Amino acid sequence: MKQSDLQRLVERVSLQFFKKPFKHTATFNPRLRTTGGRYILQTHNIELNKKYYEAFGEEELIAIIKHELCHYHLHLEGKGYRHRDQDFRDLLRQVQAPRYCRPLPQQAQQRTKKVYVYVCSKCSLKYRRKKRVNTDKYVCGQCGGKLMLDNGGEI
Repeated sequence: MKQSDLQRLVERVSLQFFKKPFKHTATFNPRLRTTGGRYILQTHNIELNKKYYEAFGEEELIAIIKHELCHYHLHLEGKGYRHRDQDFRDLLRQVQAPRYCRPLPQQAQQRTKKVYVYVCSKCSLKYRRKKRVNTDKYVCGQCGGKLMLDNGGEI
């Protein structure tokens, strides 16, 4: 999908679901990583993540566009455009736009991180940590015993 196709799609979705024109610019922003899109308050432009279109197709992209258009139209009308505002939530429900977008497949894989498990040599208390612990510096908080890395540290 090209930028011009995206612009036409956003304009069409705006007229179809909101009955109002979209008079600004919609673009794909390759720097967006964890969000489906964003509405920029200063310029009134909408930036969308092309990875969502590539991963889930046009249906998910339209859902993200509807969400961002909720921000857009409410902001221009001077109403509550933030996620926490009731006006925003009501408009989301009205146009059946999602409050959040689905996580990308590679994001779900990135969340599985290594977990280090340390066991106290005296009282056998287990400590789970995301980061490695310097066992020469730190001891068990319960009994003061030496901490040992358990079975390579992975769960």
